[in-house]
Order: sequence, then C-alpha cells, then structure tokens
Amino acid sequence: METARDVLRVLAGRYAFGDLEALTASAQGPVAPLCAFGQRVLDLDAEDFGMPEEAGEVPKDLLDRARASRMPQTAKERPRGALASLRPAYRLLLEVIEIRWRRREMAPLVAAVHIASEYAPMLAWEPVLGHAGDPALIGRSVSGPDSRFGVPVEPGSERRCDHTRPERSACERTLRVAQEPGPGWRAYLDRQHSQVARALGDCAARCRTPCSVMTRLDDRIRAELTDRCRLAADFADSALVRLRHAAPVGHGFGVPSPEEVETAWARARASLRHHPLGEVALKNEDTDDYPLPGLPGLFSAIASTEIVKDDLLEEVSRRLKDALA
Repeated sequence: METARDVLRVLAGRYAFGDLEALTASAQGPVAPLCAFGQRVLDLDAEDFGMPEEAGEVPKDLLDRARASRMPQTAKERPRGALASLRPAYRLLLEVIEIRWRRREMAPLVAAVHIASEYAPMLAWEPVLGHAGDPALIGRSVSGPDSRFGVPVEPGSERRCDHTRPERSACERTLRVAQEPGPGWRAYLDRQHSQVARALGDCAARCRTPCSVMTRLDDRIRAELTDRCRLAADFADSALVRLRHAAPVGHGFGVPSPEEVETAWARARASLRHHPLGEVALKNEDTDDYPLPGLPGLFSAIASTEIVKDDLLEEVSRRLKDALA
C-alpha cells in the first residue's frame, strides 16, 4: 500500500465503518456520515435506521433502503418499515451474516441468526396477514368469535390455548398498543413483539385445539402456513441457533469459532431436511456460494417468496471508496 488513503479504502472494502470513521473524524465531506450510517446498519440498529439527522448527509436512496427494515418508533409513523414487510429485513440479515463471516466475527453473526429465528414465524405469516404483524392491523386477522388470541384464561376454566403466559400477555398487548404513546409502543417492540411472532408460529404449527385464528383460513392456505411455521420452528430449535447460548454475555463467556459455526449449520441442515419443505429449500445448497449454504433458500421457503442477499452495505462501501479516491 502506497498511502494512508489506500489503507482507508481497504478499511471501506472490509466494512470497517467504525474504524474508518475514527480515522477520518476531522475530515469534511460525506465520509463520516456514511461511516456512521454503515456501522448502524451493520450493527442492525434498526430503530435508528434513517434517523432524521442523517437526512442531507446520507444519500436519500440509501436512507430509504434502510428505512424499509426500520421498526417504526411511534404507533402512527409512516412508512411502516419492518411492520409492513419483513422481507427487506431478511435480505439485509443475509448481507450482514455474510459480512460478519468474512470478517470472522462469529458472535454478531450468531446474534443475527438468532434475530432471524425469532421473527421467522412472522415472516411465514406475512403472506396471510398482508403485513408483518403490524399491531395497528393485526386485530382484523386474529380477533372475533371463537378466537383465543390474547384472551385471558379465567380462573378455574379449562386451558384450551397452548400459548405460554408471556405469549398470551404479548398477544393481548399487541391488540391495544397502537393506541399507546411512544414510550409504551417502543417498550412493546423491545420486549413483546418477538413473543407475538412466536405465538403466531405456535398457532399454526403446534396448537392442539385450533381456534378461529386458524379455522377461518382456507384449507390450502392453512396447510401451507402450517408447513412454513413448522419449518420456522425447526430452524429456531436447530444447532446453529442454539450457538447463541455461547455468546459472550452471561453464558460462559464463549464465542464460537468459524469451524463450530460450520459444524452447527451442517447439523442444522441435516435436521431441517427431515421436513419436506426444508428438503426443497436446501436442494441447491451444494451449488450455493453463500457462506452458510442453503440459508437464503431456507428464508425463501419460510417467506413463500425468493429472499436474496441485499447489497446495501456493499453500496455504502463502494461510495466510501469513491469518496476516498
């Protein structure tokens, strides 16, 4: 490398946005804002994607793409981002997982996989709901006669719903949180929205006494939804997702190695192939050049539409290298 500028461009190519921002803190121009934006996206800091203060500093096309994966921070915020559709978020997750693999950062890679597993049931439900579990809209699909979604169990009555107490509480909250002010809305997203995703997955994949949440659906739609939610549940129980418990926060302070991640994903694929939909999803894994072969196909099967890796962070990297030229 001939100059310091060459080093900076290498950092941009390695998605080292935080390091690059620190080294160019005093520079004028677009480099620092792009670095801050890229690091936020790489960290999956979804609540802050496309923050207003970035407008004018980060190109609008990049902000708009990030906002597609943003969780709205008030009940009435528009656009609805990841509550309208989780598909952009899963495309971004695939890109982030690939970058973390290249950088040999296994703890954040496993964390991204864990996020994908938590919301996979909602991804499966999206074609049925027409949105990604937006609390402002979900009531029309899960409430009504003979529904037990979010309905408290009366003392002494027979328990006919398989939802856990936290899931039942989250379901009850999602039906009214759209009327709450910002702090309550954000607390729900932080603590309970993923519980609603899990509860919906249980409705389709595990419920022993289905209520009208499921029985109102056409037989074909219901069968396909059940298959997708069962695959999502199998993924959440897989060896790869269980590596999350080796993350360096309260679980033995261990971080899995790349070899351990590869081994866990191989075990997960072997297990997922026992599911008919999983067998179809993973059929092209031998020719897949993704670092975790078959993962894009798995997300596509759960979503019932093709999910391909995004190139948002690649575009941020390219624009940084151009700015540093």
